[in-house]
Amino acid sequence: MEKIIVEGGKRLEGEVTISGAKNAVLPLMASCILTEGRSTFTNVPELDDVKTMSKLLRILGAEVEYENGTLSMDTTRLNNWIAPYELVKTMRASVLVLGPLIARFGRARVSLPGGCAIGERPIDQHLKGLGILGAHIKIEEGYIEATSPKLNGSVIPFDISTVTGTENIMLASVLAQGETMLLNAACEPEVTELVHVLKKMGAEIEGAGTDIITIRGVNKLSPVNGHEVMPDRIEAGTFLIASALTQGDILIKKCRFENAGALIGKLLEVGVEVSRIDSGIKVRGSDKIKSVDITSLPYPGFPTDMQAQMMTLMSVGDGLSIITETIFPQRFMHAGELRRMGADIKLVGNSAVVRGVPYLSGAPTMAGDLRASASLVLAGLLALGKTQVSRAYHLDRGYDRLDKKLEALGARIWREKE
Repeated sequence: MEKIIVEGGKRLEGEVTISGAKNAVLPLMASCILTEGRSTFTNVPELDDVKTMSKLLRILGAEVEYENGTLSMDTTRLNNWIAPYELVKTMRASVLVLGPLIARFGRARVSLPGGCAIGERPIDQHLKGLGILGAHIKIEEGYIEATSPKLNGSVIPFDISTVTGTENIMLASVLAQGETMLLNAACEPEVTELVHVLKKMGAEIEGAGTDIITIRGVNKLSPVNGHEVMPDRIEAGTFLIASALTQGDILIKKCRFENAGALIGKLLEVGVEVSRIDSGIKVRGSDKIKSVDITSLPYPGFPTDMQAQMMTLMSVGDGLSIITETIFPQRFMHAGELRRMGADIKLVGNSAVVRGVPYLSGAPTMAGDLRASASLVLAGLLALGKTQVSRAYHLDRGYDRLDKKLEALGARIWREKE
């Protein structure tokens, strides 16, 4: 394993290009199960999660190749409908193959995802939706066993807004007979991206970006060629905060301003200068960070995937901040590590009370999940001395060469063997 070392105190300046979105490309890969033939995607990030999904698709019988940001998948010879525990346990998004496997084969055997470092993340809404569509579901030996000779469209009322649940049921229903209506559907840009690709494949879908999505089932879908994956709004947000923390001056290229409204609004409140330009976002940090309250919410609210990074920023804010996590109430593993660096953070239920301190100090830390690892790297950028972030593999699941991109902006950051 590797650890990341950060020597703080360096101002970040320059330009950085955002990679393709992890949370978009994984469901796009799963969507190819619905087709026969070769699909290609460009701007695909080189991530461990992409490699894991590629392994899973190969187990199902697909031919998968990746080179220089282009992903090619031929799903003509798919002959397996079993997603094994060994892969699903390493990446919860593997459950996204459940819907398309049922749609294509009329059956699926997918391991239950199990526990998660950021808290309980049940898939009951996935199973509820598939049951309403006509699938017979049972749980045996830790696996979801689902069968259905033919899925039939229906109204699916989600009890909560769920991104992967919306995506999974949408993937199942595009080949179902009749019309399906998803109520309280997730509105995230990554869901809209999946709709866009499914429509390119021949699906009939309306309502993307709203909480009501209507799907009219078709008999067949065709492969998609050369689709460019949308930029990663969480990676872009991480660089926005990196600039704010270091009083930096960064041009963030190839990102969508309109997908980061809640975060940008909070940064403006904090005192950071953020402006929209043709090629992306320009962000300039301030010498004084104002403390603000944060509540994570479904899109277009403040994203839970930016909560940890924002906590790092609030750790050196001028005042008191209350950060409330409504999506994953247990997602505060980074708080204890930030305290080791001198942050003043107290956890009360699903909220963190953060009292800003003048500075953080470098310390050995350990990443507990993907976004926690990013928050600790960000803390290291401004901390006095050196910060060690163990378990760098968490970072590599969802960030495409984050340390190299930070180094190009002027950070002192490198890797060592643990």
